[in-house]
Amino acid sequence: MDQDGGWGPCEFQMASWPVQEPAAEAWSPAAGLPVEYASIDMFGSCSLPAYVPHSWGGQHLVDYHYSAASLPNWHAAEVTEGQNSQETGISSNKQVVNLHSGEMKISNDSRASGVFEQVECEIEADINMMKKKMHRYPPSLHALEERYTVPRYVAIGPYHHHRVHLRKAEKVKHAAAIRCVRESGHLLEELFSAVASTADKVRRLYDKDVMAGMGDDDFRHMMFFDACFLVQYMLMQSGIQIDRSLRGLLGPNRIDILHDVMLLENQLPWEVVKTVMMFRSVHLGTFIYRYMKGYLQDRKFPKERVPPALNKDYKPPHLLGLLRYYTVGRTSDTISTTVKPKNRTPISVSAIELAKIGITLKANKTMDLIDMGLKHKWTLFAELSVAPLAPLDRDRASYLVNMVALELCTVKSFSKAPVEDSVVCSYLLLLAMLVNREEDVQELRARGLLKGGGGLTNEEALHFFTSFQSLRFGPCYNRVMRGIEIYKENRRMQTKLYAFCYNNKKIIAAVLTGIGVLVGIIGTLLSIKKSF
Repeated sequence: MDQDGGWGPCEFQMASWPVQEPAAEAWSPAAGLPVEYASIDMFGSCSLPAYVPHSWGGQHLVDYHYSAASLPNWHAAEVTEGQNSQETGISSNKQVVNLHSGEMKISNDSRASGVFEQVECEIEADINMMKKKMHRYPPSLHALEERYTVPRYVAIGPYHHHRVHLRKAEKVKHAAAIRCVRESGHLLEELFSAVASTADKVRRLYDKDVMAGMGDDDFRHMMFFDACFLVQYMLMQSGIQIDRSLRGLLGPNRIDILHDVMLLENQLPWEVVKTVMMFRSVHLGTFIYRYMKGYLQDRKFPKERVPPALNKDYKPPHLLGLLRYYTVGRTSDTISTTVKPKNRTPISVSAIELAKIGITLKANKTMDLIDMGLKHKWTLFAELSVAPLAPLDRDRASYLVNMVALELCTVKSFSKAPVEDSVVCSYLLLLAMLVNREEDVQELRARGLLKGGGGLTNEEALHFFTSFQSLRFGPCYNRVMRGIEIYKENRRMQTKLYAFCYNNKKIIAAVLTGIGVLVGIIGTLLSIKKSF
């Protein structure tokens, strides 16, 4: 809170609300930096404190209370059992590594051993939380343009709260919080206390370096306002009539908000959002199927259609994870690897090259990203079925990028994980495989895989797709590539014939046209002869 500001007759200080203390195993308070709370006037004289970070470059949380300077000066040489201390340069009373009871001993110093054990426990805990964490962009995607990684309008969570251009949205968050409280039928203290209790449990899911500069109270306030904002946004996107004033703030910025809530580094733990939804319910089925699931294909579901039931067993990490789950789709196919081509699977086969060997591209009917594969058509031809994309603009490209980032962060091994876990990487890698030139992009448009004429130009789309050629191979991608190679091996003569026809189709068309004209002339002459 701004210490210089006074509290008006309708003002209240959030930090003074009763907050349920976390359990003993909950995340301990971090050493925080000073923060400012600038008062934003809302609805007359009643104001709420707006979160504005003062600094992000100060003291970090001290994870281990053991000085690194006090550790022995270890050498890089390996130490084996029975090795002379003169050879290793390590004194016998400070031996760092030896064998004890069949296990490797770290150090004779109990404090140093404690540090190592704590580090190991935290690493293991991080691995176990991989699916739930609020990730940063992986190193392989650090070269991405800011249009795919930086919010335009609103910061959700701590990673982008320091950006000046996003501070105006704090006023909107406060308006959303007021509406959530009023529409919930509960007291403000009840709603905030519930969110704060959940916030204490999920704090550990964020990057430690970022959280080292934020106190517990500041983090609780951020979770409260951000969660209320997301709930009100989902209500509006579900077709629910929200407060007129709030809609006037959200409506004009809905495109930018849609972009922002799909960014990997702009997410809120789903447990926090669920806590607010316990007080202000949202019909997630309507939100997902009528307004979000068709986003990549730009399809509208009829309002009178009842959305299908959601999978209650799925526990999303955040909103991006939830949307990705239903965008990808499900499959019962385990993707068998028993049938393999004789030759090495090709790395790239462009759309034009596929057309030359009799494989045509076709938009699948389900429009789920997971439904990609080669289907044989008659004896000579085959179809490569892939989910279509609506006009590929920068926002849809951003959604694809952030789903890819999520898969790269949460899946250690694509080959050992369920098929669904790497679908977006496989999908983008397949599209990257299909395009080597702008003509290939045009072929995708002609076949209905890229719909409409708006969005990125052929040159921009080519640059976008080819930037993903180094992604990890997923099972779906591997299956498609194996299918293409097996198709080529089993139809060598047919594919050569088709390639000849494709490469000479203009000449063949001209010859056939000439033959048709010649036949017409002969027919005319014969009819004239009969008339005589």
